[in-house]
Amino acid sequence: MNNFDDIFSSAPEQTQNGSQQLSKDEYAAMKRTERDDLFALSNDTASDVANDGGKFRQYMDVQSQFDRYSAVNSLLILAQKPEATRLGNFDHWKNKNASIKTGESGISILEPHEYPKEDGTLGVGYNVKKVFDISQVHTQRMKPEPTPPTYTDRQVLVALAHKPPVPIKSVDGLAGSAGAQTNPDTGEISVRSGLDFSDAFRSVSKELAGAELNRKDETRIDKDFKAYCVSYLLCKKHGVDTSNYDFSEVGKVFEYLDTQEMKGEFQSIRDTFADISGRMNKQLESMQKSARNNEAR
Repeated sequence: MNNFDDIFSSAPEQTQNGSQQLSKDEYAAMKRTERDDLFALSNDTASDVANDGGKFRQYMDVQSQFDRYSAVNSLLILAQKPEATRLGNFDHWKNKNASIKTGESGISILEPHEYPKEDGTLGVGYNVKKVFDISQVHTQRMKPEPTPPTYTDRQVLVALAHKPPVPIKSVDGLAGSAGAQTNPDTGEISVRSGLDFSDAFRSVSKELAGAELNRKDETRIDKDFKAYCVSYLLCKKHGVDTSNYDFSEVGKVFEYLDTQEMKGEFQSIRDTFADISGRMNKQLESMQKSARNNEAR
């Protein structure tokens, strides 16, 4: 009788899915390579975005869709699945009775975490996280989602102007054709009277973004361009027409920046957008709550 013991004693140890089990060091090296690959992908995508107006607009559209995601993760989403509309990890979709479609590999992003450094301070590291777009999951049995609230144009403008960093006033006339202007000496924003909703939103959002940037931002690029970008993001989020926004000269804006500096400016734009958007959301939710209370009386 043949002895086959040597086959099994010399065979590499395997996991249930057939892959060779990794040592702790090998696993750490694999994860480090995954992280490095994602950082490299974000660098390449940032460089592409900063040198092409069409790609920059695509990136901005992704960032407006995923306003809670960092600039780096928005770049990674753009590189892997730019058409994504709604993301969640495996457990997120499982909790909603949705399952990942066979063959879908998901989108890799970077999730920050804190860790203790040797000097006792906290450092920030990154783990690779897999998320899936709703187009990658079976939704037939998914739990129904609440209908998102709708707001009037007036409510949206009231929320935009709520607790501004500088005074805002309406005026009968402004020099030139601008819908709103900021006084360089006082910081006060003047808004041309009689504007329709879209013009008012575009004009005021840009000036408010400029005020936020002036208050806290040190930038390597033109602040007016960054305010323009923040205005675009806010318009996309609230369904305001953005067809006249032009990013064709974006290459000149980022011409002398390296990829890390580019990503830093992208993050600054994203953070300013998030600050204004968060302030608006709180006010809109407050108005919605007041309306519900009035209906209950």
